Amino acid sequence: MAKFLLKELPESSWPRERLIEVGERYLTDQELLAIILRSGSRDQNVMDLAGEILREIPDLYQLKQASITELMKFKGVGKAKAVELKAVMEFGFRINRSLQPKLGKAQSSFAMGQLFINELKDFQQEHLMALYLNTKNEIICQKTIFIGSLNQSIAHPREIFREAVKISAAKICLAHNHPSGNPTPSQNDLAFTKRVRQCGELIGIEILDHIIVGDLKYFSLREENYWE
Repeated sequence: MAKFLLKELPESSWPRERLIEVGERYLTDQELLAIILRSGSRDQNVMDLAGEILREIPDLYQLKQASITELMKFKGVGKAKAVELKAVMEFGFRINRSLQPKLGKAQSSFAMGQLFINELKDFQQEHLMALYLNTKNEIICQKTIFIGSLNQSIAHPREIFREAVKISAAKICLAHNHPSGNPTPSQNDLAFTKRVRQCGELIGIEILDHIIVGDLKYFSLREENYWE
């Protein structure tokens, strides 16, 4: 059977290009292994080498258990490549065991107000921040979304929800500071909050509150009945 170098095959069939095009979840075990191996041997391309390994060790758990010596039995897998394979498999195992970090719990608007005062009180420019929460109101991410004057055309809701979708957040608490020291919401603040809440309703992510920080004090739109 004729042997082809990977570069002689259509680029659309290269595993790295396929991952970029369709995403890692749609690649076969052989394609993923080929990406990790990076290169084959003089007699076979990297896809053929990956296929040979998976034919000899078809069970992925057994592949994880294979020793460096066992991996080196395959032509094209030297000590360095075998060590890299072992490292990648162990790293994947550790990622699989990892849990999403929790940064505390959103107990109330008052608790969130105190948190945001500490985060935002010293800034001389407006900072828009978001706390992303799971269904149990546990904080799973804190992110600065925007720095500058807050208005609808610059601080777009998509920047807020992009992160929420990425980490599967169920709820969001927003906050920004007023460098003037007066936390009373402006019309821009109210219009922006309304727009973000409407976007959240459309995609099923609740906006818990929008808190404005001034000089060691805060204004909660939810507490002050702007949430109807």
